[in-house]
Formats: sequence, C-alpha cells, structure tokens
Amino acid sequence: MNARPTWYRKPWIGLGLWGLLVLPPVRHVLEATMTLQMLAQIPLLAAAGWWLVPPTLQRASTLDAWNRSGISGLVLASLTAMAWMLPRMMDASLENGWIETAKFISVPLLLGVPLAVSWPRAGFVVRGVFLAEVIATAFRLGWLYRISPIRLCSNYLLGDQQLLGNLLLTAGAALCLVVAWQLLWGHIRVEAPRSG
Repeated sequence: MNARPTWYRKPWIGLGLWGLLVLPPVRHVLEATMTLQMLAQIPLLAAAGWWLVPPTLQRASTLDAWNRSGISGLVLASLTAMAWMLPRMMDASLENGWIETAKFISVPLLLGVPLAVSWPRAGFVVRGVFLAEVIATAFRLGWLYRISPIRLCSNYLLGDQQLLGNLLLTAGAALCLVVAWQLLWGHIRVEAPRSG
C-alpha cells in the first residue's frame, strides 16, 4: 500500500507559485485582460497562500479561539476576495504600484491562508453558507459585467468585460450543478467541524 503523497501540502510550493506570479512577464500576461486578472491571477495568488499553510498549522488548536468553526477565517477570505473583484480595485492595481503590491500580499495572506486554515474546521452548514455566497457573487458580478453598457474598468475593453460576465455566470451555474450533484448523490458528508 502506497503512502499518501504529501508534496501538495509543502509551503515551498506556495512560495514558488507566489514567486512565479510576481515575475513581470507572468504578471503582465495575467493582467492583460480583465478575465485573466479575475479568473486566473487572483485564484492563483489565493492558491499560493493556501499552499503556504503547513498541515500542522491547519490543525493547530491555538487558532480555535479566534477561528471557531472556521467562521472568522472564511469571513476574512470573503471580504478580501470581494475587495479585489471590484472594478475600481482591479483598475487601481494596474495604475498604482503600491496597490498592486497590496494585492500580491493580501490575496495570498488574507484569502488563501484563511481558507486553508478555516475550511477543515468548517462544518456542513458553514461550508454551505460560504459556497452559497460564492455562487451568488458569481451570478451578481456576472450579470453586472454582462449587461453594463459602459466599461467599469477603464483599463479593459467592453468586450472583455462582457466575456468575464459570461464566464462568471457559467462558473456560478457550474458550481450550482456540482453542489446539487454532491448533495443528491450523497458525496458531501454532514460532519462535525474539526476543532483541533
């Protein structure tokens, strides 16, 4: 019987991904379109933060007082994600080096890390509320970007904005189907949150 691989939980993977995303050629490619910035760069930065968390910290009981049932961490992650999905912030990150630096620091540390620490602690209801908000946000932003007759980001074209809207609506619908499939066929287990 093979041992379960643990390479995917090594912090060096997170640091390597973070370092790759900071490189100017990679950064410029991922910021070339509104779609790539929101659906590639920001999720990859969050993934880098997720991988930064070693399994020992993920299970550390010292976080229980602040992050009971993962609620505090998931709220922090949600607020951070919403901030960087706003058109004004996406524009500002292209125009102001300090704001771009803030994005590269806050998304991994205030979105990816809290998700990694909080998701194992969250129970069925907390995870359900979080997923429902993710789906609702995808539909809200997708609808806004799709129907807006004007550019919401001055650095991106209207066609790119509408493409992003279509992709967000598609992602929201796909997430709905995945969650419904998991619920109907019993692959999501209702279990107590991990406390430590």
